[in-house]
Amino acid sequence: MPRVLVAEDNRDSRELVSDILISLGYTPVLAENGRIALELIHAQPPDLVILDINMPEVDGFEVCAALKRNPATAKIPVIMLTAHTDVESRVTGLGLGADDYLDKPFHPRELIARIETRLRAKAIADDLRVQGEVLRRTFERFVGPEIVEQLMEDPTHVRLGGVETVVTVLFADLENFSRVAESAEPTELLDVLNRYHTLMVQHIIANGGTVDKFLGDGVMALYNTPVPQPDHALRAVRTALEIRAALGEFHGQLEPRFRLNINFGINSGRAIVGNVGAPEIMDFTAIGDTVNLASRLEELADSNEIAVSEETYRLVVEHIVAARVGPRPVRGRGEPVVSYLIRSWR
Repeated sequence: MPRVLVAEDNRDSRELVSDILISLGYTPVLAENGRIALELIHAQPPDLVILDINMPEVDGFEVCAALKRNPATAKIPVIMLTAHTDVESRVTGLGLGADDYLDKPFHPRELIARIETRLRAKAIADDLRVQGEVLRRTFERFVGPEIVEQLMEDPTHVRLGGVETVVTVLFADLENFSRVAESAEPTELLDVLNRYHTLMVQHIIANGGTVDKFLGDGVMALYNTPVPQPDHALRAVRTALEIRAALGEFHGQLEPRFRLNINFGINSGRAIVGNVGAPEIMDFTAIGDTVNLASRLEELADSNEIAVSEETYRLVVEHIVAARVGPRPVRGRGEPVVSYLIRSWR
């Protein structure tokens, strides 16, 4: 049952509006001045507020302004009910955020119509907000929060194509997972895989990364997109170091045969970032040689190693201790590649 707060210093007017609300099946909440009205509203926000303007202590304009300033009460519709019939007062009330304005003396039928219109509009708006939150929570289970914000802000801008930008790409992959999979039950294997993915995703998100995709027993993550991050390379390295540090305690929760190493490959550089696929189904991702090299570095890593490119090393050298490796051949590249194995923080 909708609750409607009526702030009116005139007792007869207050009781008249109250009687109208009761006849509609609504619950009236009565306040004899603006101060009491604000206290009642903050104690239990109503579905609608009907305000007189001339009230002692705090007038209707001040009450309306206070409600609209507060995010917790800004969505509550406000009807200004007043003897002020001049245009200036009407403009002032609407400018403060009032949703409607009704002059005294009023006809009960008109007040009823305006109350029902505002409550109906609020119900629709509330439903849309709930649906929006459901969509947001659903999207966030598949893509990063920043991408969700872009989708929710203007879905019409979601189209195929991308832009060239600097990113840091992280690949993390379970070592010898295929061998373990040969002797494990499918349901048991999926449970273990999801637990590893959960561990990795938690640290990726904690460091501001975007989980691009799951690649079987591996994960690809992006940094510096879609939100700029000046320290994107350091964020990716921190992610890998944190995951590696957490493995000891994590492995204690698993059977010995499922205690697998995680190998990492990280590279920084320019890539095309955007939506690829088809108009019906798209994938937000990064493509280009920067991504390919990060993947190849992960393939070269072994026993929890964190292999980073020369470009990533240059961006984080002041913060980490690393060993130079190579040049060594990398699958799919004509020239040998120098990489660095990160040992620890400096």
